[in-house]
Amino acid sequence: MRNLEFKEQLHEYTHWREQLIQGIELYRDWRNRYRFSDPQSTDTLLNILQGLQNDRVTLAFVAEFSRGKTELINSLFFAETGVRLLPSSPGRTTMSPTELFWDEKGGSYIRLLNIESRLEDISLMDYKRNPDRWTQIELNCESPTQMQEAFRELVATKKVSREMADKLGLWNEREAAEQGIINPETVEVPCWRHAMISFPHPLLKEGLCILDTPGLNALGTEPELTLSMLPSAQAIIFVLAADTGVTKSDLEMWKSHVCSSRGNRRQGLAVVMNKIDSMWDDLAGETGYEASIQKQIETSAMILNLEKEVIFPVSAKQALLAKVKGDDALLQKSRLNLLESYLSDDILDQRRDILKGVVDKEIGFLVSESVKLMDSKITNAQKQLDEFKQVDFENQELTGKLMAETRDRQNAYMANIENFQASRKVFAVQAKMLIDSFAKEKIDDIIRRTKDDMSKSLTTYGMKQNMRRLFDELRDLLQDSVDMTEETRRLIKAIHKKFQDEYGFKEIEPQLFSIKQHQFELEQIFDEGEAFRNSAKTTMTEQSIVVNKLYGTLIAKARNILQQAQRDAVTWSNSVLSPLMHQIKDHKKQIESRLIMLRKINESKGNVNESIAQLESELGPLQVQYQELLEILKAVHLEIKAD
Repeated sequence: MRNLEFKEQLHEYTHWREQLIQGIELYRDWRNRYRFSDPQSTDTLLNILQGLQNDRVTLAFVAEFSRGKTELINSLFFAETGVRLLPSSPGRTTMSPTELFWDEKGGSYIRLLNIESRLEDISLMDYKRNPDRWTQIELNCESPTQMQEAFRELVATKKVSREMADKLGLWNEREAAEQGIINPETVEVPCWRHAMISFPHPLLKEGLCILDTPGLNALGTEPELTLSMLPSAQAIIFVLAADTGVTKSDLEMWKSHVCSSRGNRRQGLAVVMNKIDSMWDDLAGETGYEASIQKQIETSAMILNLEKEVIFPVSAKQALLAKVKGDDALLQKSRLNLLESYLSDDILDQRRDILKGVVDKEIGFLVSESVKLMDSKITNAQKQLDEFKQVDFENQELTGKLMAETRDRQNAYMANIENFQASRKVFAVQAKMLIDSFAKEKIDDIIRRTKDDMSKSLTTYGMKQNMRRLFDELRDLLQDSVDMTEETRRLIKAIHKKFQDEYGFKEIEPQLFSIKQHQFELEQIFDEGEAFRNSAKTTMTEQSIVVNKLYGTLIAKARNILQQAQRDAVTWSNSVLSPLMHQIKDHKKQIESRLIMLRKINESKGNVNESIAQLESELGPLQVQYQELLEILKAVHLEIKAD
């Protein structure tokens, strides 16, 4: 693949996604036009379309203070504004986690959530749903000066009592003592807990979202960042300083927050060794400078247990300067282009593969059903046409025999329809039991009981035991549904096999419900919670605030997973028999059409040619319909299903 700039690649990715959306919309129209649609398949298609339209590529930047992370974001994405858009100066800059994106409906703004909101037992996600709780500053995109002034609010601080700082989780006695601060009356804290910036930058308009996180303290006291926002990012860029390499706090942040948010996967994880310009005037000369950088890369790769290929030495400061001044030689020397190539080629390709996988998982079975049903329709129509061409309709006895056979098939079909309806009733009962196993009341009862016990626990050990019990109970709840799922799957397979064996229906593999993914996600949450709970930073932070936030985040996440499992079970149970129903209706139509033609032929010999002509005229549109479907599938890159 040619190395394109991230901007060009993102534009190509966006264009590809729009084509995918267009293809799925054409497929939905095709289903409606030819009466393949039903409420469940329509909902499935609308959901996947909505997901694709709201798709964002999220890049999270994580670093300890003074690593030049914000300057890196400026140099990568905002150099063309001609100014240092995000506040970036020596010392502590980004004080609150900041999200940058484009909100077409809301326009250009900065929304800021006050630091005191930490005292409330409300998740960040809930705050985001309520814009009234945020302080909003409008942005004038025509004035870089006004924007710079507005962005300075991101680093605003204020003084509060030490007791208040303690409650907010922003006071650490040991760290303060190391800085020579002992027993102060007031403590300087950030004014804002979280910032959301909507800005009409071309990349943000294309669906890029940037998450700029502050240092270890913020990650340690905002579980939602580590447990929800970082894991959902397509890439995490971890920033080190080239002159210091991996420090103790860098390593703690890497292990406790970056790696834990990725689980066992190292995909979409890169390290930027920033500030290489601090080594440019090294007396060792160009060769010595290059050797120093390589040594730092090798050491960092070993400490972080990461491939050297995803560690990028960069000078963000010089890259920004080079882009603003149009200095190509300086830009080359800053080495930013290697990082941009990684983001373009690796991250966007990974995102594309993920979306392809989601589309295939969500609508692959619908596509497969459509292809097989069309194939079956054309095969049956051709078979009937060939038969009518070969039968001697002069022989009235033979015609009568064909009619009798067709009536027998119709009677057998009607009898089996009754069997099918009975099977469907049994399935409905089974499916209801499966859906009820995820009932909100059951989940909420477990959560409420264990939460009460947690709040009464006086020790960390007691809290951890209650947390373990919570997840054990949720696991048991999932396990109950595993058994019901197995029974339901067996029933579905049996119904399909019956019609396949007795009527020669095209084999359409029924989509089988699975909760393995939900089990896996729940286990991941449990592991994340344990790692978070056991981290040194969490232990040293004021326990009640961390534990409340931690359990609030984990419980909400676990609850969402179980509710999603229930929604999946409902969708599946409503749609799993649809392909069979389509075949049954088609089969009925074929029998009725055959009887009508045979009656006409029996009544008047002259109708033979007319009937054959009618069959031929029906075959043409079916082939056109099939060809349309194959063209649509090609557009949505699902041509494999059409083979």
